[in-house]
Amino acid sequence: MNTQRWMSTHFFSFFLTWGIFLPYWSGWMIQTKGITVSEASLIMSIGLVARGLSTLFAFPYLLERVSNKVLLNIAGMGTLAALLCYIPADSFTALLIVTVILHIFYPTLMPALDSVAGVLVQSKQLKHYGKSRQWGSIGFVSVGILLTVFTGMFGDDVIFWALLLGISCFVVLSLTNGPEILSKKPQVNQSLKINIFELFKTKHFLVVLIIVVLLQAAHAAYYNYGYIFLQEIHAPVYLIGVIINIAVIAEIIFFSMADKRFNRFSSGTLLALAAAGSSLRWILVFTFPNVVVFCIAQTLHAFSFAMGHYAFMKYLTTNIPHTHIPKAQGMYSAFALSWSTAVFTIFGGFLYEIEPRYAFIGMLACSLPAMFISLGYMKLEVEKDVLVTAEARK
Repeated sequence: MNTQRWMSTHFFSFFLTWGIFLPYWSGWMIQTKGITVSEASLIMSIGLVARGLSTLFAFPYLLERVSNKVLLNIAGMGTLAALLCYIPADSFTALLIVTVILHIFYPTLMPALDSVAGVLVQSKQLKHYGKSRQWGSIGFVSVGILLTVFTGMFGDDVIFWALLLGISCFVVLSLTNGPEILSKKPQVNQSLKINIFELFKTKHFLVVLIIVVLLQAAHAAYYNYGYIFLQEIHAPVYLIGVIINIAVIAEIIFFSMADKRFNRFSSGTLLALAAAGSSLRWILVFTFPNVVVFCIAQTLHAFSFAMGHYAFMKYLTTNIPHTHIPKAQGMYSAFALSWSTAVFTIFGGFLYEIEPRYAFIGMLACSLPAMFISLGYMKLEVEKDVLVTAEARK
């Protein structure tokens, strides 16, 4: 299996399972384990905290000591073991403990795969990151369609078994041969080893991190209240799943063309475009609360999420040594994909109770600052290019 296909297969298999876990797991616990909505929310919130701690500290710590491939195996098998523990877990306490364990291992696979992709890009073994990443989005969409059919036929119990089967397949896949560079243990000179805070010494890393944290936090209302908002605006029940997946289809289209169409754009330009698309998305949902406009706004997920993620990966592979990428990925996963989303979920929930549309327009508190900071970062990039050109002419 060539490197491009190997990376595409791993993205596909992981996001196939993520497409089960992210939208359905809370509902599965409520429907099959008999807990309340508030109990499920508390369990998942605590799990989100554990996810942030794991990706920020445990993930980069392990990658300093084991190879990328070993880390994938550890995270995959830990996830599988945690899922099996759900079978006997029936009380709130048991479900909480198992969910925390699951969040220590399972979400780590996401930055681990992106870290693997970063190493392969820098070693010239992976030519098209976007081409491989789009298969993750395809996996996410396809499982949503299939699961809708099977839950209708067999009930919510199928959610657990589908996730268990998906993770089992991922573990088997990860145990097969992969690119040789991923099996090499990291050669970290202890005298040169950096701690996580020294990443901030990398030029503009803090600026880029702040931008992507704001961009990802702006999705909090959509991730948590998009489904019930569609009910609020009287979307047909049988179409809600399709409408939600418009966003993921937009991701697929973006990643399919990203390397060809957007590779020449600077990280700052891409981040500014992502922030502008994000702002427009929430303005449309707020201003025109109807199904048609919501569907149109869903296409802007290609900007608000996919382009922002692609820009961050572009910045990492261009500016961060591959030995430091795991730390950067851990910070991105913890601050952007976990903790900031948790904070703005609470903020969005407060606004939603006042008026559902307010939750979405409230996300401008993230996207607008992200856009202004991105424009400032673009200016810094232009000044840098001018200096490099001037030096080259001397």
